[in-house]
Amino acid sequence: MGSTFRCIRCNKIIEPGTNFRCRCGGLYEVRHDFDDVTRELFDERLGTTKKPYDSGVWRFKELVYPEIDAGAIVSRPEGNTNLYRCGIVCDYVGVKDLSMKHEGENPTGSFKDRGMTVAVSEARRLGASTVACASTGNTSASMAAYAAQSGLNGVVFVPEGEIAYGKLSQALAYGAKVIQVRGNFDDAMRLVEEASSEIGYYLLNSLNPWRVEGQKTIIFELLQQRSWTAPDWIIAPGGNLGNTSAFGKAIKELQELRLIDRAPRIAVIQAEGANPLYRLWSSKGDQLEPVEKPHTVASAIKIGAPVSWEKAVKAVAYTKGVVEQVSDDEIMDAKAIVDRSGVGCEPASAASVAGAKKLVERGVISSNESVVCVLTGNLLKDPETTVNYHLGKLKGITPRASNKPIVLDPGSSGMQDLKALFTSAW
Repeated sequence: MGSTFRCIRCNKIIEPGTNFRCRCGGLYEVRHDFDDVTRELFDERLGTTKKPYDSGVWRFKELVYPEIDAGAIVSRPEGNTNLYRCGIVCDYVGVKDLSMKHEGENPTGSFKDRGMTVAVSEARRLGASTVACASTGNTSASMAAYAAQSGLNGVVFVPEGEIAYGKLSQALAYGAKVIQVRGNFDDAMRLVEEASSEIGYYLLNSLNPWRVEGQKTIIFELLQQRSWTAPDWIIAPGGNLGNTSAFGKAIKELQELRLIDRAPRIAVIQAEGANPLYRLWSSKGDQLEPVEKPHTVASAIKIGAPVSWEKAVKAVAYTKGVVEQVSDDEIMDAKAIVDRSGVGCEPASAASVAGAKKLVERGVISSNESVVCVLTGNLLKDPETTVNYHLGKLKGITPRASNKPIVLDPGSSGMQDLKALFTSAW
């Protein structure tokens, strides 16, 4: 039968195409008929230069998109990101066995490349001419790059004045048409969905289930890096919740295929000012209420109406996970520690580390459990926020781990100050 779309609400099954919402309102997810696969197959491909298996996504092709022809695949390649263990971060969080999976090492600097390689490959297979997305930054950068590489036209809808320059510069540089919407991300999302329906754009936001298939490989790869031994916890920021959906789907499929012995628990971390999933989870409700005016320094998760919330709830519940929220102060202080470790990340990424610390302090995570925090984006995605944190210029944020520049005169007095500085404690 091959791969199909199945509605997560009513279980209706259709052939894969350009319709990503069922008539009942539920989102579709991709269902595969998996052949027998083994860990050894994926391990044999490690380090290969043979395309498409040199990609950290397409190394797991049999679990991502078994039927697609290799010639239709658009890959940079992506994935193959590192797993870091840094003592300063372990001490900060309060867990001895803590690693960071750094998705900022992808080609355009974020995890979005994993989903985009699959979705753009599908767009090309279907014969699309124009692809589109709404974005707070990272999705637009990734989509623009993959559209350019595949010869497709790219259109991105961004909230005016609410996108970091590092991300906007990528979308412009890669040649996408940038539409600035007077509103927030949720307004841009509504507009791009309408445009996709009326104009015929192929939509590349995370409600496109092929995006989820690519993002599943974050889990596949980190487990492979751990010799297929699951950690106790996998912690990630929560914005539009595509990653959360992908993580739960990946874990469920790996268990069904008996490629892992147990399921790690998922913890989703949202910013206090953009926390609709946290509110839903805490209230034990069944309907998400959007945050009308989301606000947070972590622009990548500044989303009040996440489209993948239903899938995310299922993912957290399946793994017996939790949802937590953290303040902007907690996010930026955690980011400063991650940066100081020599790894570095954008603000939204640090929500995972801030959340891990908070869950340890609350007693949800034990200090002797194993934890993997997912860092979703590169430090250089939002350098202005980083600099302003260390200069103490972020409104409403007290920098507890700042590294403020030192100003000296160029003459003899400056040299005396310099000598005094470096004879004192570092």
